Amino acid sequence: MYIFIAALLCNALFGSFALYPKLLTDLLSEKQITSFGACLFQAFCIYTYGSSEFTLLSAMAYDRYVSICKPLEYASIVKMHIVSKLIFLSWFVPSCEIGIAIMLTSRLQLCKYKLNRIYCDNYSIVKLSCKETSLNNLYGLFIFSIAVFPPVIFILYTYVRILAVCLKNPKDFRRKALQTCLPHLLIFINFSVNTSFEIINSRLESNQIPHIITMILSVEFLLIPPLFNPIIYGLKLHEIYTNIKNF
Repeated sequence: MYIFIAALLCNALFGSFALYPKLLTDLLSEKQITSFGACLFQAFCIYTYGSSEFTLLSAMAYDRYVSICKPLEYASIVKMHIVSKLIFLSWFVPSCEIGIAIMLTSRLQLCKYKLNRIYCDNYSIVKLSCKETSLNNLYGLFIFSIAVFPPVIFILYTYVRILAVCLKNPKDFRRKALQTCLPHLLIFINFSVNTSFEIINSRLESNQIPHIITMILSVEFLLIPPLFNPIIYGLKLHEIYTNIKNF
């Protein structure tokens, strides 16, 4: 569990690295300017962070599922080399998927050069092109469908199985299962909700929404999860919880 938590926090640092340096530079500069290559690199990092987050949460859901539904087989199923492979794939596969999308975008010829965003995202860059972007849009939908829906469906499936096992066991078992799953479930809901806001905000162009609200919605999935994840899992640690309670 702690290895997966460490991987999740490292991924949050990676997502923050993609946003904060450029954001701080823009705040200190009179003009917010970036090169095409730097913009593509930031988009690659941010999209990879989001896709990896869902994949890591799926791996953690599998870990929780085995520990609760198959406790006697846990040591033989969730071995260190299995954990290492899951974490590696959680970063490698999204990097390859997003890398192809960025390569397709890099071939576009831009006719406009202004982004109404705090950071660069692939969809906004594609909309600046004066060429046909059907291939980019189709691949973007494909990546979205395989990066979001399968992990979400798998996580929901594992919790249905966990719930079914809990209902057949005594109250103490259900309490321990809740303590094990609640932090992961909170992080999953937190990230899913914030990511949904970002996706809807990036696709929905409405002049009725105040500009400041649009800006806040565009960055909350990069700001809120990395802020709350350490708090959620930190309070789960018995030593930290006891010290806070006694204080």
